[in-house]
Amino acid sequence: MNSYNVVIVGGGSAGLAAAKKCYDLGIKKIVIMEKDAYLGGILNQCIHNGFGLHEFKEQLSGPEYAYRFIEMLKDTDVEIKLNTTVTEITKDKHVIYTNEEEGYQEIEAKTIIFALGCFERNAGAIQLPGDRPIGVFSAGTAQKYLNIDGYLVGKRVFILGSGDIGLIMARRMTLEGAKVLGVAEIMPYSNGLNRNIVQCLNDFNIPLYLSHTVTNVIGKEKLERIELSKVDEHFTPIKGSEQYFDVDVLLLSIGLTPVTDLLTKLGIAIHPRTKGPIVNEHNETSVKGVFVAGNGLHVHDLVDFVSNEARLASQGAYAYLNNRLHYGNEVIKTEAKAGIGYVVPQIINYLNVKDKVTLKFRATKPFKNADIIIKADDEIIKKVYKMNLIPSEMENIEISRELFNENTKVISVEVKER
Repeated sequence: MNSYNVVIVGGGSAGLAAAKKCYDLGIKKIVIMEKDAYLGGILNQCIHNGFGLHEFKEQLSGPEYAYRFIEMLKDTDVEIKLNTTVTEITKDKHVIYTNEEEGYQEIEAKTIIFALGCFERNAGAIQLPGDRPIGVFSAGTAQKYLNIDGYLVGKRVFILGSGDIGLIMARRMTLEGAKVLGVAEIMPYSNGLNRNIVQCLNDFNIPLYLSHTVTNVIGKEKLERIELSKVDEHFTPIKGSEQYFDVDVLLLSIGLTPVTDLLTKLGIAIHPRTKGPIVNEHNETSVKGVFVAGNGLHVHDLVDFVSNEARLASQGAYAYLNNRLHYGNEVIKTEAKAGIGYVVPQIINYLNVKDKVTLKFRATKPFKNADIIIKADDEIIKKVYKMNLIPSEMENIEISRELFNENTKVISVEVKER
């Protein structure tokens, strides 16, 4: 049986960055397993710019960003298996996979980095009311049809959900000649980045209906019409507020969920809020030697953060391979308090922190003129002022090792408006 020091499952932005970092650290016998025919993952269909501002200090398209990392791996001995599906991971880290060339195979992994990304929530996830005609797509699926396959899914479009993919597709469909009648968001604020609201909606006079949702889908075989209603503070549709739009396509941009099927089969603990695995300061899961990075851990708004997080997982894999990680029951827990949805990592082993640890988190709602307060037990150890704090933007705050100690029980994050 072949043995690898690092098996990376997924060849998108996280997998590519993880492979490059592992190689740079001097690790031998690295393999990437990617289910598609090309490396790059979702980046290949994201032809708009805005990628790489942190990583490369310039604006790149998705394919350009992926190409930079693919080029970095060309002169390395990192093995790449395309069109390869991992079907199972055993508790002793045996990876079972299949592809056309090799058939059904089993290899031994000393460490595993999961970089599987996320999937889009669909109509069933929100129990979308009404008929089930042709013409209801997730925004990412429509993006693939248009940018990869060259197929425009419709001419009169409405978008439910103001996530970034939905906003970007509003602009993309408009540029290709479709009429986008509006974008609806059930929350009283948008879930997309401000720059995308301006560049994708405002610049094209596409209306944004906040505190609205689709309350009926109408069409026998093909989509003909949707009913849009305003919702109250409990997200209940308000009778008498109905509007109707004649459309042939409804795009859903209603959230992303980490891919965790292989992880749950291993018995890895999953966080109820992020829907991804619970990890420590090196993105290591509850199974020793198994690490996760990118949207398979928690959903990111910038690919640059994904790449950086993948390098952290690679450093963890390197430390694990060299028996440099400490394990014990005395760990520090992180806690999301008022105004914070979640904190990653969820646990910290003080002995494994060399200089600092980065806390990643999101606000539960928009805040203005607020302080992010970080406490070690009941003592404030850091305070960061934010003029604007919004759920769509992930926050990263570094905590120096000197600000807490091995006797700390909980590090908490909260928001207080001034």
